[in-house]
Amino acid sequence: MTREESIAFYKEHSKRLYNISLRIVQDSALAEEIMLDTILKALRSFDNHRTAQVRGPWNKAQENAWLTKTCIRASIDELRKRRRERLFLDEYAAEEAKNYFTTENTDIPTSELSIERIKASISSLPDPYRLVLNLILIDGLDYEEISSITEEKEGTIRTQYSRARKMLASKLTAIK
Repeated sequence: MTREESIAFYKEHSKRLYNISLRIVQDSALAEEIMLDTILKALRSFDNHRTAQVRGPWNKAQENAWLTKTCIRASIDELRKRRRERLFLDEYAAEEAKNYFTTENTDIPTSELSIERIKASISSLPDPYRLVLNLILIDGLDYEEISSITEEKEGTIRTQYSRARKMLASKLTAIK
C-alpha cells in the first residue's frame, strides 16, 4: 500500500474505530491507541493478503467487519488486562500492608487483618497519605524518589508516610 492509500485508509476508518473503542474502554487516550494498533494491524494484514493473492481483494463489507471485530477484541483484551493488573495490585497492596503491620508488632491481631479490610482502609485515606503509603509500601520507592516525583520536600514525604501509617493503624483497630 502506498503512503497516500494508507492515509486515505486511516481517514476512512479512524473515527469509527476510535468511537467503538472509546465506548468500550471509556478512556480517550487508550481508545486512540487501540484504534491506531487496529489500523496498523489491518494495513499489515491487508498487504500480506494482497501479496499472497490467495483470494480476491476484500470488499468494503469484509474490510469493515474485520476492522470492527479486531478493534472490539483489542478493546476487550485491554479491559481484561487492566482488570487483572488492578486486582493483582490491590491484592499485593493489601498483602504488603498486612505484612508490614504484622512485622511492626502493632496491637492489631493478625487474625483480624483481612485483605478487604486493609484495602478499604487504605482507599479511605486522604489523597496525599494514600499516595505516599502506596508508593512506599507497594512500589518500594524511597523518600528521595517520591520527593522527586511529587516535587515535595523529603521531610514532608516522611511526615505524610508517618501520619498515613498511624491513620491506617487506627482505622484497622477501630473496625473490629
